[in-house]
Amino acid sequence: MATDSEYDLERQIGEWRTYMQRRQAVGTDAEELEDHLRSTITDLTEGGLQPDEAFLVAVKRMGSVDDVSREFAREHSGRLWKQLVLAGTPEAQAATNRPDLWTMIGCAAGAAIAIKLPALFGVDFDNDGEFYARNISLFAFVPLAAYFAIRRKLSPLYLGIVALLFAAGAIGANVYQLSQNSQSVILTAIHLPLALWLAAGVAYTGGDWRSDRKRMDFIRFTGEWFVYFVLIALGGGVLTGFTVGTFEAIGLNAEDFVQLWLIPCGAVAAVVVAAWLVEAKQSVIENIAPVLTRVFTPLFTAVLLALLAGIGISSTGIDVQRDVLILFDLLLVVVLGLLLYSISARDPLSPPGLFDKLQLALVVSALAIDVLVLIAITGRIAEWGSTPNKVAALGENVVLLTNLAWSAWLLLGFIRRQLPFAALERWQTRYVVVYAAWAWAVVLVFPPLFNFK
Repeated sequence: MATDSEYDLERQIGEWRTYMQRRQAVGTDAEELEDHLRSTITDLTEGGLQPDEAFLVAVKRMGSVDDVSREFAREHSGRLWKQLVLAGTPEAQAATNRPDLWTMIGCAAGAAIAIKLPALFGVDFDNDGEFYARNISLFAFVPLAAYFAIRRKLSPLYLGIVALLFAAGAIGANVYQLSQNSQSVILTAIHLPLALWLAAGVAYTGGDWRSDRKRMDFIRFTGEWFVYFVLIALGGGVLTGFTVGTFEAIGLNAEDFVQLWLIPCGAVAAVVVAAWLVEAKQSVIENIAPVLTRVFTPLFTAVLLALLAGIGISSTGIDVQRDVLILFDLLLVVVLGLLLYSISARDPLSPPGLFDKLQLALVVSALAIDVLVLIAITGRIAEWGSTPNKVAALGENVVLLTNLAWSAWLLLGFIRRQLPFAALERWQTRYVVVYAAWAWAVVLVFPPLFNFK
């Protein structure tokens, strides 16, 4: 016997079908679109969405290829926004009882508990900041990987692979005897989070990490997760301010509680909570990162062009001090992120347009800056010798240079209608392996290679 939700879904599909038949020129097109609609709804419900949510998301997706579906989605957009809040209606309240909610709560609580366990052995935030700098990604991403593994029902084989990767991270962070002033400590603190995040990505893909589509899904997830995490962090900052202020008003000092409990426990728990929020409303509000990409791509293009003009006018070159190198690398990473999230949201069958040309200008500008940075680093190494920081900076810029150079070539070929857009997407998803290999090399190989300097 069909459930109420199934009846409601059929009613909605019937409403959509009637709408299509009134406006569609050829009746067979409506039948083909309905088959596609039902297939998409099935995939979304298997992914955890409620039937009514899946219907709205499926219609929204079809709007990118069919004008009538786009019109229908626009006219019924009010329903979509009403379902973005997990409270109020019986259906929404039922959604909060899903097993993955309790999985999230358990993993988030585990993260909050884990980050306080070292205190039982006398390791605290005040005196052992170096320990937490090296291990914070383990405290945050092990529970995240566990959440993905449970939700995806990861097979024992891939569960073992993920566990092995995190064990390697723990070894790289703790087994090497690094002095407090060692450059390798800083490099580990920077690169281990990237390595472990990509290890968590293996769990996210359900073990199907060879799939280009699954890797792109993880890239999309990363952008949405970052947006949610930042929003949670901003809200946590407001909560922290109110906590300190209100307790101070009644003569109590809450700063120790905030610094030792609220901030660290809340930060690592938020990693899992943000992931759950993205998963809970997957594909409903998944377009936040691409929207931000549309806003910031022209702004960053203007900044990079102005920077190149400034370098040309000043003729002073680029200072290769560590802080400056980090700043330039972050700038190049942001450019790469803007490229990735525009790719993730773009219809690969659409013809090239103005935004694609703007992206090409952005990538070429970043490529020119990367070349200048590489020249400066190489000259510095030739003059003063190599150090872990300089070699790491050199390698990172080579990795970014390779990606940006080939991306520019593929993007140019697409704009000239000589290459398909899918070639650029495949290049980005497959290059993820290079990022992972480099991050693990810095964490595991650099310390002994440079005698733990």
